[in-house]
Amino acid sequence: MTTTACPPTVRILVEGVEAAEFAALPTLLFRTRLDSAGPAEIRSVALHTQIRIAAARRSYDAVAGERLAELFGVQEGWGRALRSLLWTQTTTQVPAFDGGTCVTEIPVTCTYDFEVVAAKYFHALPDGQVPLEFHFSGTIFYLDEGRLQAARIPWDTEAEFAMPVSVWKDLMDHYFPGSAWLRLDRAVFDRLYAYRVGNTLTGWDDVMSALLEGR
Repeated sequence: MTTTACPPTVRILVEGVEAAEFAALPTLLFRTRLDSAGPAEIRSVALHTQIRIAAARRSYDAVAGERLAELFGVQEGWGRALRSLLWTQTTTQVPAFDGGTCVTEIPVTCTYDFEVVAAKYFHALPDGQVPLEFHFSGTIFYLDEGRLQAARIPWDTEAEFAMPVSVWKDLMDHYFPGSAWLRLDRAVFDRLYAYRVGNTLTGWDDVMSALLEGR
């Protein structure tokens, strides 16, 4: 039987990232370590995670500056315009561990939809790293004198991690090899389809090339 004078505290670190090997959708797995202080037996943790892109914490070349103009405006004004961007929010169920350390994975489903701000940002970067901020909250369930208790994860529990841009790009290349994804209003698609049929074009690349070349 365990007796604790106060609820356990948990320190959280993000240590790595890799693509999920078997997933229906493009998914990144962030390897996360939870270090528990105190003797309490932790039965589980409902870990809520908000991941933000700390855009101001890296440099950008002229190519990235042009691509990111839609998000931040012209590069000359970025001293005021660069801001943190919300990537995603997710909840992970961490299994029981008795003090010490538990290593778990935070799965993040990714998209190549260019209506999503994070996809625009990742696609714009030629190389380097993406500075990420992890903001944690949630509930720790633990045993105290044989009774199940709950404690909140403090609101200021945070971690930083630099994700290689190549990790995201390799993931997109695996699911969308040599291509990109573009969402269209159905009425616009119908007009494009009529243009394709009327001009006897064999593929969508031909349609876009003809329109860009003014044919």
